[in-house]
Amino acid sequence: MPGRGSAPRVVAFGGGHGLAAALAAWRRITTELTAVVTVADDGGSSGRIRREMPVLPPGDLRMALAALAGDQEREQTLAGLFQHRFGGSGVLAGHPVGNLLLIGLAEMYGGDTVRALDELAALIGARGRVLPMADEPLDLVARVASADPDDPQRVRTIRGQVAIAATPGRVCEIRISPADPAVHPAVLDAIARADVVSLGPGSWYTSVLPHLLVPRLRAALAATQARVVVVLNLEPQPGETDGFSPEEHLSVLQAHLDGVALHTVIADVEAVVDRRGLLEAARGCGAELLLASVAEPDGAPRHDPVRLSAALASVVGPR
Repeated sequence: MPGRGSAPRVVAFGGGHGLAAALAAWRRITTELTAVVTVADDGGSSGRIRREMPVLPPGDLRMALAALAGDQEREQTLAGLFQHRFGGSGVLAGHPVGNLLLIGLAEMYGGDTVRALDELAALIGARGRVLPMADEPLDLVARVASADPDDPQRVRTIRGQVAIAATPGRVCEIRISPADPAVHPAVLDAIARADVVSLGPGSWYTSVLPHLLVPRLRAALAATQARVVVVLNLEPQPGETDGFSPEEHLSVLQAHLDGVALHTVIADVEAVVDRRGLLEAARGCGAELLLASVAEPDGAPRHDPVRLSAALASVVGPR
């Protein structure tokens, strides 16, 4: 762990709005921050781009960059430009500017997405680095049990992040394709040097668990000396974790750890009904449980950056 007065080296895994929430909290604690972002998105602008070009889906990478943008007015203006979506009804409609900037810059650099991310990070004064979880775009493949009471035994195989999230039923298995993708050396180096690794919040099956399905990532996480922290979601996500309690989220995660040590589980105190059950689930993972007020004070199902950063700071100490 970091010495007295030094900033902890943190690697945050995830994607989409969940990772952005974690980064908004972590950036209040440290500038030694690396976001490792899922590359399985196949919807919206990212999906359109993936169908036209052999590139990593840029959407979640863009969101992570924007979450780390510096506080200067120019940096915030550029971050806003990254997030701006073209209007109208033409071919550009719905595309965020940042998605096009990222894929254009990567193309200029001969397909080097990491170099493009570093250049854009410097442009917006990012407080940290953004890296893709794999060097090639991934597809998610899930087995989904039917929610139809007249057909309770039916299990379907669903391919694609958007299709999985939109399919009624309960996900009972998730895998990635290709099964063993290449991982950039910078990602493995960040994990090896980390003081803290964080997972969640976010879409459990499509943003959090996929990182543990990449063999090289999972091996690096199993070998790291970092404290591994999990931030649980505030509520179940329709189409992925309908009806899941916090302890069920943790149980699903535990089934995918495969040698990765878990040290701390953070959950919102108001979102937990069965505190004893969650405590036992955390202990079953070998982790301590921290219950804290980490949601927005107005009751919205979003993590508050200030509250979450206070909870995270309390666990960034000697193990």
